[in-house]
Amino acid sequence: MKDVVKKKVDDIVAALDAGKKPEDFAAAANEDPYVFIMEAGGKLLVHPTLVGESLKEKAGPVYDEVAKGTPEGTYVRYVWGGANKCTYSRKTKSGLIVGCGYNE
Repeated sequence: MKDVVKKKVDDIVAALDAGKKPEDFAAAANEDPYVFIMEAGGKLLVHPTLVGESLKEKAGPVYDEVAKGTPEGTYVRYVWGGANKCTYSRKTKSGLIVGCGYNE
């Protein structure tokens, strides 16, 4: 699963860096595992249920972890809904954060 989430995120970051827009990836929010795209401040641009809302306000501890995404990409871990999560988080050249995760 680790390779699947990394490939999804890497492909989307490359496309965003090449000029695609976040909304071009809205369908990725309906896949399993789903992809999210957010602004550095926490506003979700692509997400299954929270588009336009702030992850920082909705789930501060989750935001704190996924915001650690780097231009090279990094795996972060946190607990959400009683499940241990692993998310691959990566920043685009413009500073957006793209992530995809799974239950461990």
